[in-house]
Formats: sequence, structure tokens, C-alpha cells
Amino acid sequence: MQRILVFIPIVVVAILGGFFLWGLNPDRDPNAIPSVLISKPAPQFDLGPIAGVDSPGLKTSDLAASGEPVVLNVFASWCVPCRAEHGVLTRLARDEGFDLMGINYKDKPEDARAWLEELGNPYARIGADETGRAGIEWGISGVPETFVVDGSGTVVWRYVGPIATEQSQDELRAALAEARGGAGS
Repeated sequence: MQRILVFIPIVVVAILGGFFLWGLNPDRDPNAIPSVLISKPAPQFDLGPIAGVDSPGLKTSDLAASGEPVVLNVFASWCVPCRAEHGVLTRLARDEGFDLMGINYKDKPEDARAWLEELGNPYARIGADETGRAGIEWGISGVPETFVVDGSGTVVWRYVGPIATEQSQDELRAALAEARGGAGS
């Protein structure tokens, strides 16, 4: 009986070590978090503008108003990775010719305003999600998160984390190309 009791801690350590090694596997992609929104209509939301920012608020119908795909970026001034991706999204929106919409997530209006004044405002529309309710509807797990919504208002792509690497930019371009080819079908 004492021998069995000696092996119990060893077995527990081996099991925990196995989980640890599994978590370190480089083939596991933390950005590959599935979203129930893919291939479904964008969630219903209606957000007012950020106080003091010269940009209209954002609601669900704005995402399909032009009939063209849009990129929806969920960001916050307190989010360091959001700062890292801001210049990339600004350049991509300009160079690739898409409308960039924003949801400012759980941010103080004065902080969001200062952030946009410092870095520039590439967003056609920004909704202020001060309570985080819209973020819940979109199923975000944190910020930044970015979505592509096709011209009919259907969510076709989601990216968790900053779009800052060449790979993530290529994925965004591919999602936009697919949305442009399949918009309205």
C-alpha cells in the first residue's frame, strides 16, 4: 500500500508535465480561436460616438450600408498591441481601399480621444462600447480583435490579436478578397 502512495505524486507530476509540454507546442495557434459568428449575420448593436471625436457612432446596419466588405477592429487606448497594429491598419485601409470601422472597447472617452489624436483616426465610424456589451455580442476574448464583414452584413473572418505581422496582413487581404468575390451571393 505504501508503494502505491509513493507513486501517486509521481503520476500527478507526470500528468501535469504532459499538459505543460502540450501547451508549449509551437503548432498550436492561439489566433485559431473558433468564432460562432463566421458565416452568420453580424450581431445587432447600436453604439454612440466617442465623446469629442469627429466620427459618427456605429451600428449593425452601417456594416453593410455600402454593399462592400468592411473591416471591423475592436480596440482600446489601454491596449498595447492595439497601438502596435494601429499604423498597419491605417496603411492597409488606405492602400487596400477598404472601410475600417471601429469599436472602442471599455475605454474612457478622454483616453480614446487622446489616443486617436496622437495616432490618427483611420476609422470611417467608431462606436463607443463603454460597458463592453457589444464586445460580448461579438464574442471577443480580448483586444485587439478584427473581423471582416462582407457586403451583405455576414461575418466572414476573425483574427484574434494584433494585425502586425506580414502573415496576419496577408490573411486579412485574403479574407477581403474572398469577401469581395462572394459579396451579395
